[in-house]
Amino acid sequence: MSDDVSRFPVVELDELPEDLRERIGVIAGKSGFVPNIFRALGHRPAELRAFLDYHDALMDRSDGLSKAERELVVVATSGANHCTYCVVAHGAILRIRAKDPELADRVSSNPWQVELDERGRAIVDLALALARDSARFGETELAAARAAGLTEDEIWDVGAITALFAMSNRLAHLTALRPNAEFFTMGR
Repeated sequence: MSDDVSRFPVVELDELPEDLRERIGVIAGKSGFVPNIFRALGHRPAELRAFLDYHDALMDRSDGLSKAERELVVVATSGANHCTYCVVAHGAILRIRAKDPELADRVSSNPWQVELDERGRAIVDLALALARDSARFGETELAAARAAGLTEDEIWDVGAITALFAMSNRLAHLTALRPNAEFFTMGR
C-alpha cells in the first residue's frame, strides 16, 4: 500500500501538473493538509481534473441547496455506501458548515432515525432512495421531495451529488483510501 493511503500509487502536491498543484494548493492552504483523495487521484491527472470540475460545479453553487445541505447529501450517500473515507472527510465539512458536532455521525450511521426538519428529511430521504436502490427510484420519491418544498433544481442537485459521490465512494473502495487523520477532529 502506498504510504498506507491507497492500494494504488499516490502523488504529492509538488508532483502534480501546475494547474492541479495550484488548485489543490488552495484547498491545502485552507485546511492545512492535502486530502488523500487528491493524492490518490493525482496519479491520473485528467481524471482528477474531471472529478474536481464536476465536484465544484455541484458543490460550489451559490443558489439552491445550502453548502451544509450539499454536505448532508454527501454524508447520507456515503454512509449508505459504507464509504469510510467520504463519511470521515465530508462529515468533517458537514460539522463545520452545519455548526453541529453530532449531525454527520448520526446521519452516516442511522439516517432514518436522525431528527431533521422537513426539508432536511426530504433531502436525506431523496439521496438514500437514489443511493440504495436507484433502479426503483421514481415519481414517489420525487413527489415527496416536492411536497417538502424542494425545487426542481434542488432535486436535481440532490440526485447529481448522490450520483457523483456514489462514484467517489466506489473509487475510495477500489483504492482502499484512508482518511487523513486531521479530518477526524475537525468541527468537533
